[in-house]
Amino acid sequence: MALTRPTLTRRGVRALAAVAVALAALIGAIVWFAGSEDRALDGACDGVLPVGDVRSVLGEDAELDVTNHTEGAFGDKAAKSGGKRANSLSVRCRIAAEGTGHIAVTIAGSPRPRAEYGYGELYAAVPASHTLPVPLGNGWSGLFAAETARLDDAEDGTATTAVLLDCARRGDSLLITVETALRGATTLDDPAVRPDFVRTATATAEAANDHWGCGARLGTPVRTVGLPVNEDEYEPLLGAKGTCAAVPTASRSAVSTARETARDRAPRESCVLGTRDGSPLYRLEAYYGPYAEDARSQYTRDYDYENVTPAEKPAGRLGQSAYWAGATCPRGAESALYLIRAADADGETRRRPDLAYERAALAAFAAASAEHHGCASPSLPKG
Repeated sequence: MALTRPTLTRRGVRALAAVAVALAALIGAIVWFAGSEDRALDGACDGVLPVGDVRSVLGEDAELDVTNHTEGAFGDKAAKSGGKRANSLSVRCRIAAEGTGHIAVTIAGSPRPRAEYGYGELYAAVPASHTLPVPLGNGWSGLFAAETARLDDAEDGTATTAVLLDCARRGDSLLITVETALRGATTLDDPAVRPDFVRTATATAEAANDHWGCGARLGTPVRTVGLPVNEDEYEPLLGAKGTCAAVPTASRSAVSTARETARDRAPRESCVLGTRDGSPLYRLEAYYGPYAEDARSQYTRDYDYENVTPAEKPAGRLGQSAYWAGATCPRGAESALYLIRAADADGETRRRPDLAYERAALAAFAAASAEHHGCASPSLPKG
């Protein structure tokens, strides 16, 4: 028996055609939506975000939500402020993956326009209240920071990486700051995981260096990075070999312990001096480049009722128990800023300050830091 092909009516032909069109539209929509996510990711942070690294950290198959904002100018296109060129470039993007975490990137040109001074922070902050940020090393001028470095703490799995690019153009720099937050079993305590928190920042810095014609010297891939230093990780001050090296002890103030990090070209350094049981008494800090500019801007705001601030003189005294010093740095960079202050604003160190020791500690800290960064001998407070 021969088989015969059924004939289609005109209505049937039109129905099949409608189905085909609908399927094509659906497939096109799926492709368009998938493509739109890729396009958004490719264009994030003015196109300098390392897409492969972001997907690797947040999950290759994760659905990503991308927000993006770019404004301002950098380098030759920047306007002048106060007779000097000021970089208004400000780039922010955030990539979030539901159930996995997010990566938030900020890129800022330095120095900033004077009109921005005194209105909040000029640059993205790095956590430094409870822990001490550690340098990235590997030839980078950068920091690795976290609110906590304790296993299973609420903030475990969240870290901030900052990379400073000192541009070939005299005085200009780019500061790239990346917050990475990963949920689940991810922990900063795992040394094999920590480079995942860093590589998005260093890869973004490499792309930004080319994109904005910075011409900075770059580092090498970061395969290992230390943990930020917790509050209970103190050691005898006499044995300090990092940021607290050369700082003297003090019998009257009972200063005998230190919390410190390596220096290794970090654009911000900290040294916490304490009693024998580690209780903090003084905090010494060094700021370079954008961080020095930011600190001066904030101190101008916070101490605008006083006659002298770090923005107005290279060295001096702030309040009852705080001093600052400054140093000129090469290639037109922002002058370095060094500070010592009592760790407890209401404590005995504030009520009965050992001013001679504070000046001696600041002098030793500033001299060692300035030498490491190739800056001039610091200008020191007189009394």
